[in-house]
Amino acid sequence: MATAELASQRESDHLSQLTMAAARYENRTERRERNRAVLETRGPLYADTPERVEKRLARLGTDWAMARAIERTPTEPASGAGSTLRLPPEAVTSEVLGLERLIGRNNLTPVAFLEEGVQVSRSVGRITISGPGGGHGTGFMVSPSLLLTNNHVLPSAQEADRSKVAFAFQDGVDGGPLVPAVFPLEPLRLFVTDRALDFSLVAVAPRGAQGEALSSFGRLVLSQAQGKVVIGEYVNIVQHPRGEPKQIALRENQVVDLLDRFLHYESDTREGSSGSAVFNDQWEVVALHHSAVPKTDTEGRPLSVDGTVWRPEMGEQQLAWRANEGVRISRVLEALHAVPLTGEAARLRDEVFTTGLAPSPGESAPPMPFPFGTSALPGTNGSPAQAVDGAARLTIPLRITLGLDTPLSSPAALITSPATPPPTAAPQPSPAGRPDIVSAVEKDVDAALTSHRLAQRGPYYDRTADIAARDAYYADVGTGDGDGDALRRALTGLLTETHGPRPRYKPMSMVYPWVDLHKDGRLRSIYSGKDFSAEELIRADAAVAEARLARVQELLLRESTAGPAEFEAEFDALEASMPFNCEHVVPQSWFAKKEPMRGDLHHLFACEVGCNSFRGNFPYFDFPDFDEAVREDCGMREDVGFEPEEGRGAVARATLYFLLRYPGQVGDAAREFPEDRLPLLLKWHEGEAVSEYELHRNAAVAEIQGNRNPLIDHPEWARAIDFTGVWP
Repeated sequence: MATAELASQRESDHLSQLTMAAARYENRTERRERNRAVLETRGPLYADTPERVEKRLARLGTDWAMARAIERTPTEPASGAGSTLRLPPEAVTSEVLGLERLIGRNNLTPVAFLEEGVQVSRSVGRITISGPGGGHGTGFMVSPSLLLTNNHVLPSAQEADRSKVAFAFQDGVDGGPLVPAVFPLEPLRLFVTDRALDFSLVAVAPRGAQGEALSSFGRLVLSQAQGKVVIGEYVNIVQHPRGEPKQIALRENQVVDLLDRFLHYESDTREGSSGSAVFNDQWEVVALHHSAVPKTDTEGRPLSVDGTVWRPEMGEQQLAWRANEGVRISRVLEALHAVPLTGEAARLRDEVFTTGLAPSPGESAPPMPFPFGTSALPGTNGSPAQAVDGAARLTIPLRITLGLDTPLSSPAALITSPATPPPTAAPQPSPAGRPDIVSAVEKDVDAALTSHRLAQRGPYYDRTADIAARDAYYADVGTGDGDGDALRRALTGLLTETHGPRPRYKPMSMVYPWVDLHKDGRLRSIYSGKDFSAEELIRADAAVAEARLARVQELLLRESTAGPAEFEAEFDALEASMPFNCEHVVPQSWFAKKEPMRGDLHHLFACEVGCNSFRGNFPYFDFPDFDEAVREDCGMREDVGFEPEEGRGAVARATLYFLLRYPGQVGDAAREFPEDRLPLLLKWHEGEAVSEYELHRNAAVAEIQGNRNPLIDHPEWARAIDFTGVWP
């Protein structure tokens, strides 16, 4: 293709990208406005999907309890729930600054943020395309040899062959220009492009025009992991606008929408910024900037600043624009991984997914020796275990799911049924795995203790705010005019619809630091009444989590040739031998330990291991001679069931909530909840009035997972609800 034709095609492709970006933006107007409204009234914790927010918080090593504590300021009115935590200024310490920046309440940040930004910016360079139709763009190194930019910057190998990239094209601290290092591109070694996702990947010469080493400018580590950014968060863009020296759009660039393949953000980019890296505040690449979203006429054509239809020959500086669009980096990696390559080209491409080399300046993640952020399980024969949301996937014949909010660098977290045969010999354990486990658990402990300290600084229960929240929550729920089934169905629908996010089961993160606290700041066993400090149970459960994960690694190594039955039996025994100090009032075995039931905070209570084990999965029972019987501190248990020493009203209301929220999930066996047990729950409910402790719990849970317990809010509804429909 002739040079003039290439230039014409390049302009046409760019116009096409602008038009499509504008169409995507226009089609999402309603969703985007809804996002903005939520950001203004409730903040980033609620603008994106609960799943993405949970992954983002987990990636930051924290949870909803701590995030909600930081979200409120002392002067901000409560949004309804009584457990709102308001932090005084002195509570804003270095340990919470990162979350404050995510939530958008505080712009203070450690100086290291700037130092890291300087490091990663070294890998960003200005692309110059020589000849007719040439121009400038931005690109960044994503492996020791490869540069990533837009397809509309480098649409073909021919144009890449007459292009160069300059690093350190920027001003120094004294205001004077640095001497840039210029490297030719080498598309004959590798050139991959994708018009739909608007990216091009091209090899760069290892030496510059003056003999400079390309390796000295490092590379940016790309990751497919979820949780790198959410709607409402701010991003940073290092760029060469209009081919000028390197500049940065810093933090005042809010993500306003997140599509399947693209994200939209409001930022200060200019022509020439195409191909820039879009970073989160941890300097992870979240997107490839590729297009302004232009203003358009009724026919969808881009407009210029004077209101006329824009044409490529006018230049990008004449475009009138509304926002910016980036291609999600995870989608770029997916497409790149699917490209069929062989030989040297395949090896170069695979370096994008390999970070096992020594870190170079600009690298923002630790070494990981396998593609897509995978790592070998300690002690295995090196077969990669694919990382999925902080979990590792290893092929052996069994499905087990464990989890830590803080990802391990080599956890045994997700095991799936085999696509290939398992190893033929059991490898020896590696001592390297244990420190990773300890480090991850320690981070969880630190986050939980910080959450607890923050919780102590806020009001325990705000009755006025909670009443307002309660009334708003049930505003559309009538009493059914005596129709108990209609009331039940309305409540079930409401509880399900508003249950978001849905936290995983991890009592040390939310139950102990805040949800289950009594007014004196201590925890009490739901069955025995024995009290504990929050730190005591947090550290006790952390020790159990650490021991479990270590034992799981041992099982994986020792049982790599065992069949599913043998492994499952050992794992069940492990689970039974290491219980947490937390009670599910509806036993986990009754719903097969499935989420969201397992992590539903409404039925999780502090309970020492002894009482937890004593109750087991026995159903609740009312012993006629309970007061006179000789019994354990936890209560009385016989073959027919279990009656607790304390907390009958609270556990009854939690159980009734569970039946409303998950109708048909339990109640099909004599040891679970046959319908003839309902009178017992109603008796306990009516025999013990709702306490301030339960009101606090209900409000705290509502703040975290969105839904409320109707039996706490409206005790009088217990007899009005027809529970018949909750049984299978």
